[in-house]
Amino acid sequence: MKNFIHHDLPKLERKTGPDGKRVYATPSGKSYPSVTTVTSLHGKQAIMEWRARVGEEEANRISSRAARRGTSIHKLCEDYLLGVNVEPDPFDKETFQQLVPWLQEINDIHCLESPLYSDHLEVAGTVDCIATFQGKLQVIDFKTSRRKKSKNDIENYFMQTSAYAVAFEERTGIPVGHMTIMMTVDDDEPLLFTEKRDDWIKSFRDLRESYKKLFDI
Repeated sequence: MKNFIHHDLPKLERKTGPDGKRVYATPSGKSYPSVTTVTSLHGKQAIMEWRARVGEEEANRISSRAARRGTSIHKLCEDYLLGVNVEPDPFDKETFQQLVPWLQEINDIHCLESPLYSDHLEVAGTVDCIATFQGKLQVIDFKTSRRKKSKNDIENYFMQTSAYAVAFEERTGIPVGHMTIMMTVDDDEPLLFTEKRDDWIKSFRDLRESYKKLFDI
């Protein structure tokens, strides 16, 4: 059984802002955009170009499939860490089993699908996991991909997890200096990326300022 460390984290109310984007209401009544909404600005042009290249119908089909796969693998990881009996469907079984050796290394879990917000960064969201992995307290994110990706392909993931690290320290006083991305790849070996929070938090702050200028929130 995994060891869980409880923190009295406040619940956040998820709302839709006037621009149709997701915002979270904090206990003080402030409304902040989600971390992932902010990081979606990064690489937005490349996504638009990809959708134009493959066509809207095909892009929607691929995106829907990717979202389903991501939700499924994420839930399997969460259940595994909670000690719930995991029975993946045949489509996901082989992919999920590749992550199990890394999941076995996770312990001292502080957050698992937990709400976090930062008044300093003016963002909020739900973090996948904050726990000890490979000897360090880290923000851990579970991702899926259709193809192998490099560090340069997933800069938004590093910015996203660095923001959660800051938000967690703000809420608990416990610093988190590292982030790990555990990524499954269709028909290939999974990928593991580990980065330092301080190498990415400035990029997130810059992106947050750009978002504020664009949407006035």
